[in-house]
Amino acid sequence: MIQAVFFDIGGTLHTVTSDEQVRARFIKELRKRLEKQDIRIPVDDDVFSSLLHQNAERYKHHVEQTLWEWPADRIWDEFYLADFDVGRDKLAPISEELSFLYNDMRVVNTARPHVKEVMDALKKRNLRLGIISNTISTTFSPYFLRECGIYDAMEMIILSSEVGFRKPSHEIFRLAIDKLEIEKDAFCYVGDTLSRDVLGCKNAGIGLSIQIDNPAIYHRDEGFLCSGLEPDYKITDLLEIIPIIDKII
Repeated sequence: MIQAVFFDIGGTLHTVTSDEQVRARFIKELRKRLEKQDIRIPVDDDVFSSLLHQNAERYKHHVEQTLWEWPADRIWDEFYLADFDVGRDKLAPISEELSFLYNDMRVVNTARPHVKEVMDALKKRNLRLGIISNTISTTFSPYFLRECGIYDAMEMIILSSEVGFRKPSHEIFRLAIDKLEIEKDAFCYVGDTLSRDVLGCKNAGIGLSIQIDNPAIYHRDEGFLCSGLEPDYKITDLLEIIPIIDKII
């Protein structure tokens, strides 16, 4: 019997889009925040944007190998702004602010339809709800949940930026299960990727995995498409979770 349903955030509770205008606004705002800390970036916005993207991809590749999230000041110093020799001492006071900005303004985050409706329905079924998310920011996820009106529905929010472990490591799922004091068979997780979410569920041996369709990440899952790795259920709308849960509880 399922007792808890936990969710990924990016790609699952919200979708992500971007374009040149969005990225240009972000780079200007990022530069402004850095300059307040007396950090000057000696290249134009286009070059800055390109370098930041390349370095972010480099960091993503690194942590996908190690499954360990770095502190924000190290991420910005050794990866995102590695070309500019800024130093952790200068970045430490604003590193979380930069990470929030990176998650919030670099893209357009749009809540999936029916987010609050689904959380309300699950709570009415006395299910325990929570979040497990890979993220460089400690503050963006709570902010997004509050914006959607579902923060108070969450019993637990586990972020890689706070605990270190990253999906698909089984450790980040075990943290949730151990804190809930339930059996892993009683745990359900909803995410959008094979490579992090479904694989993480398999690694942790949890009871039920649900994958919501997200075309934006197909390229990141290419290596898993012929691997035989599959979720227990595939959905295209969060509302589809309710009848799945009703069949099991």
